[in-house]
Amino acid sequence: MKIKQPQPFTFEEGERAVLLLHGFTGHSADVRMLGRFLQKHGYTSHAPIYRGHGLPPEELIKANPDQWWEDVNEAMNHLRELGYEKIAIAGLSLGGVLGLKLAYSEPVKGIIPMCSPMFFDNEEQLTQGFQYKAKQYKQLEGKDKETIEKEVKELLAQSEDMFKQLGGFIKEVHDKIDHIYAPTFVVQAENDEMINTESATYIYEKVEADQKDLKWYKNSGHVITMDKEKEQLHEDVLEFLESLDWS
Repeated sequence: MKIKQPQPFTFEEGERAVLLLHGFTGHSADVRMLGRFLQKHGYTSHAPIYRGHGLPPEELIKANPDQWWEDVNEAMNHLRELGYEKIAIAGLSLGGVLGLKLAYSEPVKGIIPMCSPMFFDNEEQLTQGFQYKAKQYKQLEGKDKETIEKEVKELLAQSEDMFKQLGGFIKEVHDKIDHIYAPTFVVQAENDEMINTESATYIYEKVEADQKDLKWYKNSGHVITMDKEKEQLHEDVLEFLESLDWS
């Protein structure tokens, strides 16, 4: 069965732009509803897809965090090439980690990390998440159970290096959070099964921004952008963006 590959999106509306960054093993669908909501309220948004994501899992393990960082920089440049100079960032999970790195690497209007890990103590959960996504993809391809189990087992054995590099990348960002001065809105789901939720408090306490806030969502899981409280999240993100100095 041929699987339709997801695409990046750009929803153009106003002169204020938001870079939307998806999570590990995810793709632009993670943040599409948020993008459409922001468009309705006068914001342009752009969501890239990092290398290896939205493709067969064999492609994901060929990629690495340095390439994903390059992809995010290219996405920022894409917005600038379209004429947008005023850019905020909202990122889910790994997207939040990448966004935080952007926030201490160059001037941004604001940063919204959502369920973003700061401690690499969740390799087991990440591996399980990767295993689940890989199995799901292979089921969509129409493969039989025995073939799927064999191929997923091989993938897990081959993915160790990628996870090691991912851990190094998260630690690098963890150690530089206090270099962030841009307004920050930290979003965290209370029922997050994927990361150590103390990450949210760590980000909130360590960023040096004068304007910063932390909000917990008690009925949501890790992919908060698509969970029960997504409408409330949309409103809160909009409220934060409206509070920024876009001049």
